[in-house]
Amino acid sequence: MPQISKKGTELPQSAIRKLVPFADAAKERGIHVYHLNIGQPDIKTPEGALKALADTKIGVLEYSHSAGIMSYRRKLCEYYHRHGIEVTPNQILVTTGGSEALQMAFTVCLNPGDEIIIPEPYYTNYNTFAKLCDAKIVTIPSDIKTGFALPPIEDFEKAITPRTKAIMICNPNNPTGYLYTKEELLKVAGLVKKYDLYLFADEVYREFCYDGHKHFSVMQLEDLERNVILFDSVSKRYSACGARVGCLVTRNAEVYMYAMRLAQARLSPPSFGQIFAEAAVDTPKEYFDAVYNEYIARRNVMVEGINKIEGCFCPMPKGAFYTVIDLPVDDSDKFCQWLLTDFNYKNATVMLAPATGFYADPEKGRHQARITYCLCIDDLKAAIKCLEEALKVYPGRTE
Repeated sequence: MPQISKKGTELPQSAIRKLVPFADAAKERGIHVYHLNIGQPDIKTPEGALKALADTKIGVLEYSHSAGIMSYRRKLCEYYHRHGIEVTPNQILVTTGGSEALQMAFTVCLNPGDEIIIPEPYYTNYNTFAKLCDAKIVTIPSDIKTGFALPPIEDFEKAITPRTKAIMICNPNNPTGYLYTKEELLKVAGLVKKYDLYLFADEVYREFCYDGHKHFSVMQLEDLERNVILFDSVSKRYSACGARVGCLVTRNAEVYMYAMRLAQARLSPPSFGQIFAEAAVDTPKEYFDAVYNEYIARRNVMVEGINKIEGCFCPMPKGAFYTVIDLPVDDSDKFCQWLLTDFNYKNATVMLAPATGFYADPEKGRHQARITYCLCIDDLKAAIKCLEEALKVYPGRTE
């Protein structure tokens, strides 16, 4: 029988989706599963963008430009201008979700053996794209006790080697919900300048910053035009995960040129998704105000509820709609699977993402899970109650 490639066998499972077969089986048994494992908002998608899509009349569904429809890229320039980011349409490459933007940048910028420094815990799927180009992720640990604030910049500098090619930041952070400040990003910028590194920045959750805190983009850093590569997506901003439209943004003309070769090889990004996304840029401020208030309320319910459970700890996230929590369990992988295979409370259970997949060393996440607050408040309360009851009877409880 033909053999799978070495690279294929080394690709990691998704920490977020690897337990889906167990969730599917639970549903087949009639168990209701509260999904706190995945960032799939239940917020309504903007009506104006959906209407624009429904009203589109197309005689021939043709390829779009490999960099994306020009009218959409111009519209994105307006969007970024509102956020203090000045770019041109020819500095924006529309991609199939933010994931393709990541893959393109990693492929164009990294050689086999190159290293990317990332604070951990970090978004699990970065692993896959690093593996695909034989690069190595080097992690700098952050601490749940500080809400996963940026680790000391000295720790980053100690980790720099001749193979270091980039520092990567996700802001607001997935999976921790931490919002990096301008001051913290300026420290990172100093290292990027000193060692002439790429600065990769995942800013998908830009709109979700709480308690009066403001988002500061790496695109606003000075004297880093050739270093910064931004990844973005419409998935979470407009509650449109199925649109599969993101973008790579950079002022580095050379990076853009070579990324375009990949864009041309895959022909074009999704046309319907771009039609939706272009209209979504005009989503009124009132929509985001309502979403902001809803997520604040959900976050507070989650943090308060988790911290009332004996043995659990939930930090207060400042952005996005995730955080990583401490659990009194022997093994988060076993516990999260057990929730789906062996437990239910009033015919319901909860699905979490074990944090082992968000760390370079799985042992660091052995007693943690990533949790989202994408569900409505009533469902969040019910899910937290399920978790509380589960921890009372889980055979591997440690406290």
